Amino acid sequence: MDSFSDPQPSMSASPSMPGHLTRSLPSSHSVASTVSPGTSTPNSWAANGWLRGTPDTSPSSSGLGSPELKAKELPEDGSVSPTEGSIETSSIPKVKNICFTVVNVVDLNEQRIAAWNSAHIPIHEDGLLKVVRVARDGTLDTTVSLPGIADPVELKARQPNLIFSTRVVEATAEADIIFICVNTPTKTQGLGAGSMADVSAVENAARTVAKHAKSSAIIVEKSTVPCGTARMIQEILRHYRPDTNFEILSNPEFLAEGTAVENLMHPDRILIGSAQSLAGLQAAAVLKGVYAAWVPPARIVTVNTFSSELAKLVANTMLAQRISSINAVSAMCEEIGLGADVDDVSLAIGKDARLGPKFLQAGVGFGGSCFEKDILNLAYLARELHLDVVADYWLAILRINEDQRQRFARNIVRELNGSLRGKKIAVLGFAFKDGTNDTRNSIAVHIIKDLASEMPQEIAVFDPGCAPSDILDEVHRIGLSPAEMGRLKICSNWRDCVQEASAVCILTQWKQFRGRRLGSSAETSRKTSKPGGHGFSIDIQGECLNEVAIMDLESRLRQHASVTSDDPLRRLKPLPPCHEGCSQCGLDHRGLQSQEAVDWVEVAGMMEEPRWVFDGRNVVDRVELQRLGFRVRPIGKGYQPR
Repeated sequence: MDSFSDPQPSMSASPSMPGHLTRSLPSSHSVASTVSPGTSTPNSWAANGWLRGTPDTSPSSSGLGSPELKAKELPEDGSVSPTEGSIETSSIPKVKNICFTVVNVVDLNEQRIAAWNSAHIPIHEDGLLKVVRVARDGTLDTTVSLPGIADPVELKARQPNLIFSTRVVEATAEADIIFICVNTPTKTQGLGAGSMADVSAVENAARTVAKHAKSSAIIVEKSTVPCGTARMIQEILRHYRPDTNFEILSNPEFLAEGTAVENLMHPDRILIGSAQSLAGLQAAAVLKGVYAAWVPPARIVTVNTFSSELAKLVANTMLAQRISSINAVSAMCEEIGLGADVDDVSLAIGKDARLGPKFLQAGVGFGGSCFEKDILNLAYLARELHLDVVADYWLAILRINEDQRQRFARNIVRELNGSLRGKKIAVLGFAFKDGTNDTRNSIAVHIIKDLASEMPQEIAVFDPGCAPSDILDEVHRIGLSPAEMGRLKICSNWRDCVQEASAVCILTQWKQFRGRRLGSSAETSRKTSKPGGHGFSIDIQGECLNEVAIMDLESRLRQHASVTSDDPLRRLKPLPPCHEGCSQCGLDHRGLQSQEAVDWVEVAGMMEEPRWVFDGRNVVDRVELQRLGFRVRPIGKGYQPR
């Protein structure tokens, strides 16, 4: 491809948070649902009291903005329609430019674009900065000697092909493929408030595309959207360009935060939905050809557009279902007593090939920006289709999740003699997941709200991946009173957090929280195991390597040569200099504030009695901590008092 542009048009009016740059990842995990207005909903969604804690994720001016469900107009043939063998390769046009039209407001301002063009990209994701640097800045010519290879390997310089800019009109007009990657937040007002998706940003992006895209462009909806959104985009395009037939594809992403780069390079599947016409299948084949540069063809699945749109919602809902299922089991294990252990149960059922071991780790619950919204929207869709039993089934996943975190907070209060007054509570972990700086709808913010209502002396919070301003912003959104907010303290290291605390709550599974003396044997075995031979399966001398192959080369070089550098091939160009007094440099200098592992021996001497550790992610060694004098309450273990 000749160029890759990422324009950021100002099409939305959501507020922008001051201070530290927050995440600008388009909320393609956001829920979307399809409804038709009317009186078919049996019950008012606003009447469900347990939904009142759902975070507001859209501006107060959000309108109806969701496409109508036209069930009777859906194609009768909903079967999978693979493109292999059905499209002449010679009839597929070549792709030269790809344009991402991003309408998410946090990606629209010049400050945001400047961040993506700087040394401080606004998303913390392992390996992401390097990926951005390689594509955005290009690389250097380099020669490297590899174990088991006689001659040095020469890697030619790569030219930049990733551009972050605000050139909306120009980039849209040049693109062969236009990805619409925008936020689809849950509505906060009007019909479907609290559950229905606001797709007004998709509408705005579609209008811009309609006005400026060339006639041969393929339009791809990348966000999580309701069934029927592709049809809505098509109707907008036809309104502005009645003489031009654009093909609309659905291509939802399944990247998991914390492992997004790994998921991108080695995806389980790439899903492409298209119209089941000749032109639609041709467009799907073009997009498939883009992914085929690094994804095996067998992992690229082609279906009809509506199936693709629905699959994203269902995938997240079923993942959340597994989490709530094992958390329900953990509650039973705790109440049964007699040493019942949810980890033993997970191990046993995970050995069943029909079930598998993934997403069977019990914890304090799931958070984040996607699961809850996806479930609400899928249930809302079921309700609009008069499938009340189905809607209640999906909503039960959220009820279990809510009860799991509330039960965790209740146990803290109960074990501290029913009162938190005069006591300091330490919270280790605020991000909804380790490996990311995403604070949106984290479990921690709900736990903090419940604990703050008990008016403790202080709630101290430390997270190694989150900026203090992001933590404070999320806590403000949950609605704490000024008196409760005054008891909250954000710490830059774990020592300040646990000093003189009566209890520690572990709410994010950061590896630092395992401790210096805990969990080291497994880490050591992983580091010392090395496969035999040089292990380079690619023809490093006879071809121009793509970036996936080069990443594999770097990984193998680290294994066999004990290289620890982030740039073992010495390809990266120097990062652009920052302006004097850059606040981000201060944060980076602290290494995401503190990567030091917790020393639980030291913690034991810093805390006040009764020295409780409430392990909401089962990351610490319970027996080892008890030997150090802690009282430990993990998740899903038959509780046995000391």
